Parts: sequence; structure tokens; C-alpha cells
Amino acid sequence: MTDTELYRTLADLVLITHVAFVGFVVIGLLLIIVGGFCGWKWVRNPWFRALHLAGIGLVVAQAWLGIVCPLTTLEMYLRGQADDEAYGGTFVAHWLQRLLYYTAPWWVFTLCYTLFGLAVAGSWLRIRPRPFRR
Repeated sequence: MTDTELYRTLADLVLITHVAFVGFVVIGLLLIIVGGFCGWKWVRNPWFRALHLAGIGLVVAQAWLGIVCPLTTLEMYLRGQADDEAYGGTFVAHWLQRLLYYTAPWWVFTLCYTLFGLAVAGSWLRIRPRPFRR
């Protein structure tokens, strides 16, 4: 494997990780809401809920502070090392990026992240997690 192929593969792995994180946050909230109404006990797991809240909390904090996501920064660095365009690369990378990245003013993302974060926080009130066990 050449250095270029290695960097491109690492960039693709970072992108897949990024998409998985976004999926965890977005799909996680949907599952919490559906599970709350359907009586699924696992959606009240305090560790899952704390990790979920921390995930969106990190995104909201980065947006308010104007910090670019470290996964995005790492992926762009690796693509640069592979002599790829910032969002060029393999087939997998192309389609995952189309799902993940949009063009809009920064304030739109900050607003969306904040509203989503408030929805996650609100789910704690409506669908309470079980207490942590001692």
C-alpha cells in the first residue's frame, strides 16, 4: 500500500466514524422518542442517555464556540496528505460526504445544532432515564 492509499484509507475511516457519530446522535433521539412511547426499557439506560446527551452537547458547544469538528479537520488533513481534494476520494467517501456535508451559513448550523440539542435535553424530561446504579 502506498502512502497515498494509506492516507486516503485513513481519511475514509475518519469519515465513516464521523457519519456513525452523526447517526448515533440523530437516530439515537428518534429511538429514544419511539422507545419511550413503545415502552422499550433500553432507551432509559442512563449510560446510553448520558453518552447521547454528551455527544450532542459537544456538537452544540463546538458550534457556539466556532470550532470546526476535529473529525472534519483530521479528515481534511489526511486527504491533503493523500493529495486528494478536500472532499474527493473513493466512492464510499463521495457518498458519505454528500450525506454529511451541506452548504449553508454557519449560523444555520449553530441554530440547528442548538435546537436539536434542546430536543435531546427535552427528551430527558419526557422520557426519563433510569437512575445510575451504585
